[in-house]
Amino acid sequence: MLNENLKSLRKSKGLSQQELAVKLNVVRQTVSKWEQGLSVPDSEMLISISEALETPVSTLLGENVAESKVDELKALAEKLEIINLQLARRKDTRRKILHWLLISLCVGIGMVFAALIELNSPYSGWDYSAPETAVMGTAVHALEWLFVRLAPFIFIGAAVGAFLTRKKG
Repeated sequence: MLNENLKSLRKSKGLSQQELAVKLNVVRQTVSKWEQGLSVPDSEMLISISEALETPVSTLLGENVAESKVDELKALAEKLEIINLQLARRKDTRRKILHWLLISLCVGIGMVFAALIELNSPYSGWDYSAPETAVMGTAVHALEWLFVRLAPFIFIGAAVGAFLTRKKG
């Protein structure tokens, strides 16, 4: 009984024979002999084993120990819970970043529209006969035309995205 209980308790604690032997200041072969039932530890060693395995001596000497699977499942469940919490935090952080990026895009588009309205397209009065202003004026006019045509769609998409990524609750 002692040999089976010792082996299952050692495994449930995640210790190898060598690791338990180091804790008890004995050689690995001694632990192996105890687990095979070839020898039995003395009373002082039983107390040391119970302390190393964090279990009462009566459990070591008892009939059966079926805690190993329960302990393993509990440890696994705790690890999975930690991983799930980390993934949830990461997902929430990504959602917040996306939300504020979309809001910033909406504000940026609004500011560009306000600037265009306020400036009233100053490049329209440029003298296009000079090569420098002709190229610059045409480029600015093309960018403004493209912005005015595409920005409303981008703005609506960003506003909808910001609404959908808001924190619910």
